Amino acid sequence: MSELNYASYLQIADLLDLQVPQSDPPEHDETLFIIIHQVYELWFKQVLHELDLAGTRFRDADLWGVAHVLKRVRMILKTLVSQIDILETMTPSSFVSFRERLDTSSGFQSMQFRCIEFRLGIKREQVLQYIPDGLHGRDEALARYAAPSIIDDFHAFLVTQGLDVPEAILNAPTDQRYEADETMQDLLLAAHESRPELDMLFETMLDIDEGLQEWRYRHVQLVRRTIGNKHGTGGSPGVPYLERSLFEPAFPDLWAIRHRF
Repeated sequence: MSELNYASYLQIADLLDLQVPQSDPPEHDETLFIIIHQVYELWFKQVLHELDLAGTRFRDADLWGVAHVLKRVRMILKTLVSQIDILETMTPSSFVSFRERLDTSSGFQSMQFRCIEFRLGIKREQVLQYIPDGLHGRDEALARYAAPSIIDDFHAFLVTQGLDVPEAILNAPTDQRYEADETMQDLLLAAHESRPELDMLFETMLDIDEGLQEWRYRHVQLVRRTIGNKHGTGGSPGVPYLERSLFEPAFPDLWAIRHRF
C-alpha cells in the first residue's frame, strides 16, 4: 500500500479531471464557469454537514456548540458571496459562447442548494415541480423537504431553555413551512431582554438568514447581468423567479421582533 501524501489524500488527480468543457473547441471561460459551480457544490455539501450538526447541538441543548457551528455557516455564506465577484469577470458574450452547450443543465437543478433551503425550513411546494424524476440528489431533497428543519430543532432547543413554546408549534407538520407566530415572538423578545447568551445565538441566526439573502441578491444580479430576462438554461424560470425568492426569511420570528427592541 502506497504512503498517503497530499495528492492521494485529496485525490488531486481525480479532482483536476472533473472539469470537462462541452464547447468545441473549448471556450476559455467555460473552465471558470465549471470550476466555480463545482466549488459551490462543495461548499453546499459543507453547509449541509454543518447544519445537520447544528440540529444535533440544538437537540442536545448545547448553546455554545450550536453557536460555534452556525458561525462557521455564516463564514461559508460570506465566501459564497465573494466568489460571485470572480464569476462576474466573465462577460455576457463569453457566457453566450458556450451557453447552448449546457443543454438542459441549470443551476436551478442544484439539489444540494434545495437541501439547504429545506433544512433551513424554506419549503415552497411549487419548487417541487422543478425536481423531476431521475435528477441527481432528488431523493435526498424530497426527504429533507419532509423532515424536521433547523427551525424545528431551534424550537425544541428553546424548550430546554425554559421557554414555553406552544405545543401546536412543536407538533406542526414538518413538510410545511413554518409561519411567523406572535406567541413565539413574545417569547423571543423576552429572551432577548433577559438572556444575553440566547440573544447572541439569535443574532448569529439572523446573520445566516441575511447571508443567504445576500447570496440570492448577488446571484440574481449576476443572472440579470449575464442573460437579462431570458429563461434559464433547461427552461428554468430565470430572473423573475429568483427575484420573488430574494427576501424569504428562514427565521421570520427573529425578524418580526426587531421593531420592538
